[in-house]
Amino acid sequence: MFTADDHAFMAEALQLAERGLNTTTPNPRVGCLVVRDGQVIGRGFHERAGLPHAEVLALGEAGALARGATLYLNLEPCSHHGRTPPCADAVIDAGVARVVAAMQDPNPAVAGTGFRQLRDAGVAVDCGLMEADARDLNIGFVSRMTRGRPWVRMKVAASLDGRTALSNGRSQWITGEAARTDAHRLRARSCAVLTGFGTVRDDDPQLTVRRVATSRQPLRVVVDSRLETPAGARVLAGGGALVFAAVNDGARIRAIESTGANVILLPDAAGKVDLGAMMAELGRREINEVLVEAGFRLNGSLLEAGVVDELVIYLAPHLLGDQARGMFHLPELTDLSDRRELSIREVRSIGPDLRIVARFSS
Repeated sequence: MFTADDHAFMAEALQLAERGLNTTTPNPRVGCLVVRDGQVIGRGFHERAGLPHAEVLALGEAGALARGATLYLNLEPCSHHGRTPPCADAVIDAGVARVVAAMQDPNPAVAGTGFRQLRDAGVAVDCGLMEADARDLNIGFVSRMTRGRPWVRMKVAASLDGRTALSNGRSQWITGEAARTDAHRLRARSCAVLTGFGTVRDDDPQLTVRRVATSRQPLRVVVDSRLETPAGARVLAGGGALVFAAVNDGARIRAIESTGANVILLPDAAGKVDLGAMMAELGRREINEVLVEAGFRLNGSLLEAGVVDELVIYLAPHLLGDQARGMFHLPELTDLSDRRELSIREVRSIGPDLRIVARFSS
C-alpha cells in the first residue's frame, strides 16, 4: 500500500512536526509536506496555538503547484473551526489529489470527519503510515482526547542503589550536569511540571526551564493537601501556579493566591488531594503532558492512584545506602503476582549517568 517514497516523505513530515515539540500545546504537533513528481514543493509545521496549521503553511509554499500533488502529514487534517479555520477545506481548495496521513485525529470533534470530507471531495486518502511514531510524538494529546487526562511522565534521579535523597531530605545533586540538562528538555516539552509540598520544603525548586532554550514555560503545579506552601516559595514566583489542596483554610488560600497562584480544592475521603480528579482537572485545562518531579511519598501516591504512565529514571554511578530515601513510597507486596509490570523503552548513557525510560503495561 505504501511505497519507499511514502515512508521517506512521512519520516520528513514527522521531523518537521518535532520542531513544534515544545510550543504547540494544547494543540498537537503536526508537520506537512506537499510533494509533486517526487519533489517536495511545500513544507510546514504547526508552531503555536493560534498560528497557521502545518497544512496551510505547506500549501501556501507550494502555491498553484499543489493541484494534483500528494500531501503527507502525521495527523488527519482538522475539519472543525477552532482557533483557525478547518484544514480539510484548505486541502480541497488547493486541489490536492492524495493525502497520506499517519493517524486519525483522536479529537472527537474530528475523529475521521476530516478524512470523510476529503474523500467526499474526490481526494484519495491513505492512513496508517508510521502510526506508532505519530502516536508517540503526540502521546499527551492522544491521552487527553481519549482518556480525558494528560500523559503523566515521572522523572526520578537516583543513585545506583535506587536512593533519591539522604534521610534528611537533601538531594542536590545526585546526577551530573548532562542528566540535569536532559531533565530540563523534558520540562521544556511538558505542558506542566508537578511537585509536592515536601519537595518545596526541602529543595525550594523553581520548576522552570533554564538549561535549554525555550519560548514557553510549563505550568507549575503543587500538590499541597494542607496548604503549607509559603507565599515566598520560588515555585510560586511570577504567578500562574496551580496549588491543589484538601483543606478549605481561607487565610492560607488568600496568602497563596496573593502571589497570583490559583488554589483548587479536591479532597478525597482520607483528607488528601484526590489525585485522579486532579489529573482530570488538568485535562480540562488542556494540559497534554505532565512531568512529575516530586519526592518518594508523592511518587508512591501517584503510582498507587494509577495515574502515572511513564517513568524516566536517571541512575548515577554511586551508592547512598539503606538509610537514604527511595524512589517510591509504596506498600509492601506479599505476593510477586501483585507487582506492576513495565516495558523498557530506552536505556542510554547521559554523561556519566544512565537514563531508563519505562512505560506501564496497559
